[in-house]
Amino acid sequence: MAGNRDHVWVREAPSTVDAEYVQESATVPLKPGQKIAHLFNLNESQEYVLQRVTERTYWFQRDHYACTFYVGEDGVLLFDPLHERGQYILEAIKRVTDRPVTTIVLSHDHYDHIGDADVVLQAMAEIGVHPRVIASEATAQKQLFRRSSQPPATEVVAWPHSRFQFEDLHVEFHGFARAAHTDDHSAQLLVEEKVLHAADHTNPDEPPFWKFSANENFLYFEPNLRETEELDWVFENGGHGNVGSHADRDFYHQYIADMVEAVRRAMDTIDFRDGAKGIEGLNSHTAYHTTWTDLVARTAVDALRPKYGQYYGFEYGTWSNAEQVVWAQFAYAK
Repeated sequence: MAGNRDHVWVREAPSTVDAEYVQESATVPLKPGQKIAHLFNLNESQEYVLQRVTERTYWFQRDHYACTFYVGEDGVLLFDPLHERGQYILEAIKRVTDRPVTTIVLSHDHYDHIGDADVVLQAMAEIGVHPRVIASEATAQKQLFRRSSQPPATEVVAWPHSRFQFEDLHVEFHGFARAAHTDDHSAQLLVEEKVLHAADHTNPDEPPFWKFSANENFLYFEPNLRETEELDWVFENGGHGNVGSHADRDFYHQYIADMVEAVRRAMDTIDFRDGAKGIEGLNSHTAYHTTWTDLVARTAVDALRPKYGQYYGFEYGTWSNAEQVVWAQFAYAK
């Protein structure tokens, strides 16, 4: 597929899990543990990346945002019609099947992940198809609360756990009763395919992205990871990053443990007023907390750099992860 950008290829960061990389393929399914080679460069140089994961399930990514679709006998099941990417998702689907999208699943009410539902629905309406739109009770209620302009769900499934059927495929909704990312966050398990669609849950083959994938509450993050690890899956789509495996979760838990330890050590050695020292004319105690948080977080980042500094995005996201851990340790000290 021809690239659509003037991109000079760069050296990619090393794998966090010593992955076996294979060339992108819309026809050859992945083997367990395999990942897509040159993924950063592909995102920067191609219109999109399309990888066949299993016989019927596909992984799509454009501009580092990923969704999942499943090709059935009569139609296509699409998880998360990504904002500003709907037309490319439809093009990718047409590369592998002439069947229409007949069901759309919304993982959570964040516009960047579901913002092109109307694009997909309009395209299907033009050929006389009117897809089901499935969301959890939590997502449907949240959209009502904030008076969302998004197309409403045609089917609402129970929260936090439920199941529906798409042709011969069973799909399980796994919502997080105490969600780290956002209050209606959920993951979907394609049961027979052993594929987990878990947008904004992990960033496989990378350290966690900014604020642990833009989480609203670090306190619940690792328990959420544990919940989905208990499910029966081989491949994961985390919404960002590469195709995931359970090895990526092992990396995450080690990273979190090291981060928490680095933050604790910094908190033990940095006084609450240290960050504000030298500020001329200081007349507000607000400075103590903000400057202390920043100083503790950056001290923790420095401690982690020898082990993690070579990995994807370390210098741009780790400080925000550290800040979330600082606040959690400060607010919920044991």
